[in-house]
Amino acid sequence: MPVTHDLCQDLQCTKDHIQQKRSENPRLDSLLQKYSQLDAEVVDAEKPSSAALSDVALKALKEKRLQVKDEIAGYLQEEP
Repeated sequence: MPVTHDLCQDLQCTKDHIQQKRSENPRLDSLLQKYSQLDAEVVDAEKPSSAALSDVALKALKEKRLQVKDEIAGYLQEEP
């Protein structure tokens, strides 16, 4: 069964750290919203009951999610 990715665990940071950075940076907030949306789309696409995406389309969606995650990681690693 598909599950959402735990961004805090993946990026080895706390929710508080993310919330602090998010409140200081509108671009980061936007990226986090986009990541959540893409992650939900991937989870829905991987469910057996969903309308099947092609392997190529699913791979592209996952790559897009990874690009957003990498950009988020960059913002979170910046020093204040």
